[in-house]
Amino acid sequence: MDQFIVSARKYRPSRFETVIGQDAITVTLKNAIRNNHLAQAFLFCGPRGVGKTTCARILAKTINCESLTEEGEACDSCSSCKSFNEGKSLNVFELDAASNNHVEDIRSLIDQVRFSPQAGKYKVYIIDEVHMLSQQAFNAFLKTLEEPPAHAKFILATTEKHKVLPTILSRCQIFDFKRVTVEDIARHLAFVAEHEGIQADMEALHIIAQKSDGALRDALSTFDQLVSFGGNRLTYEEVIENLNILDHDYFFKVIDQVVTGDQTGALLLLDEVIRRGFDGHNFINGLNEHIRNLLVCKDPQTIPLIEASQNIRERYLAQTNECSYDFLLRALDLGNSADLQYRTSKNPRFLVELLLLKMTALTSPAAGEDGPPKAKVVQRSAAPAPAAKPKAKEEPKAERKEATPPPPQPPVQEVRKEDVKAPEAVKPEQPKPVAQPKQPTQTNTISIKTILSEEAESAKNTDSDDAGESTDVNTTAPAGAPTFSEEDLAKHWKDFAEQAKANGKRNLGATMLKRLPDIKDSQTIHLMLDNRALEEILEVEKSDILRYLREKLALSALMLTTEVKIDAPDETPYTPRDKFEKMAEKNPNINKLKQQLDLDIDY
Repeated sequence: MDQFIVSARKYRPSRFETVIGQDAITVTLKNAIRNNHLAQAFLFCGPRGVGKTTCARILAKTINCESLTEEGEACDSCSSCKSFNEGKSLNVFELDAASNNHVEDIRSLIDQVRFSPQAGKYKVYIIDEVHMLSQQAFNAFLKTLEEPPAHAKFILATTEKHKVLPTILSRCQIFDFKRVTVEDIARHLAFVAEHEGIQADMEALHIIAQKSDGALRDALSTFDQLVSFGGNRLTYEEVIENLNILDHDYFFKVIDQVVTGDQTGALLLLDEVIRRGFDGHNFINGLNEHIRNLLVCKDPQTIPLIEASQNIRERYLAQTNECSYDFLLRALDLGNSADLQYRTSKNPRFLVELLLLKMTALTSPAAGEDGPPKAKVVQRSAAPAPAAKPKAKEEPKAERKEATPPPPQPPVQEVRKEDVKAPEAVKPEQPKPVAQPKQPTQTNTISIKTILSEEAESAKNTDSDDAGESTDVNTTAPAGAPTFSEEDLAKHWKDFAEQAKANGKRNLGATMLKRLPDIKDSQTIHLMLDNRALEEILEVEKSDILRYLREKLALSALMLTTEVKIDAPDETPYTPRDKFEKMAEKNPNINKLKQQLDLDIDY
């Protein structure tokens, strides 16, 4: 039985023209060879599986070819090319820096460089994974790399250019290899499948190319693995099953259900995806990519940005016509937020379900417009419309007005006249103001202005309801006469001050005991203060003071006003700065001590 050779080795390019996806680099190298403009050192860097080592070998083979073609390619017929193809060339040395990364390894390499080749023009040294060399090995390699013998060429290859010393980079011509596109990989896989006699669906090859993430070597390895499973037939379904990839059909179904508002179908489809062993994060990423492709299809010029087969592109074009641009943009924003929150979520499945529900809500008729509330408002505003119809029948109302209003009016007028003549009968109804003490319980959460406004409204209501009794109420409680005495006010004021001092509020108690308030009118007391500091102290506890006094004086509308007596400033110090200045006036040495020690006042 013949020995099996993997496709990555069997179909490895042997000429520059067969290199996949690196046209800019291969053209530059061919022109340099043809014009004899070769540098002494090259650095090939880029991701894995994109052809760095392959191009290094082709370059080493081509510069030693005895009869180059006009395009700058090796002839593959001279003795040098044949020995290289058979792996017997003495002019090409490959070194793995991962296992030969010490100073001694570089020194032995430098010793070999001094000898000229026995056949051919150049000795070529290919050092793979050069970033693995130690710093001492790099330093030992610097001089030889900068000024090597005329017959020596160095080709360095690495996947991590940032780990190579800048002094090494400055001595090399740097070629950055790019990732191979999905289309190039799919075409190469089709070429390999044709030569191997394998029938492969183009959609299946596209899936393999996308899974390889731009690495042609990985794509060929995956291709061999799938051929081992399916034999000479490679179908899209087999590739999806073996690579454990979510099919495009899932995402097309999800978007169809979301657009039609089928929340149940979307949740059941998600459950099927999870039961098949797929991760919720992969589902979110796949859905985001699907929505992105739908968004790209909105403009014909951006359709080539979709990395998919022609059949899948046609399905994208068909579905994108059913989705608005605004929906796709908002759905993509929701998917991106879910992607960021997935790693920190304690219930990932709920996060994905919530994402689907939010996307479904975007397509509802009231999405983004607060539809349900508006519908209710329309119903409510439409309800009074039938009530407006009786307005057209206002002609009979004249008879109703003549019939209904007069009967209640005469008794009301008679009662009012009788009440005016006999005010004693009204007095039993006057205890209504006594019920006001119930309101102090509301002052815990309601401001004073609110209480006053409520009382004003209640007074208006009572005046309107009992118009005939208004004169009696006003005579019993004149606006300017206080309903409490100065002795009661002083007593309760001092009691609250003593309670404040007992509760640890010494400043408040001292402030209240220093001056007593004056009665300004029936509902207002006025307190004169000596400075702003006292006003600030009192303002903090003002609500508690009013609550206490209202309860003790049985006056829920009591107000407290304050005023700072500017013309007679208080000499009593209250703040740390005032105390310091007071002490400095008595003893100037304190100020000198502060300046000498560079002290600050503690505020």
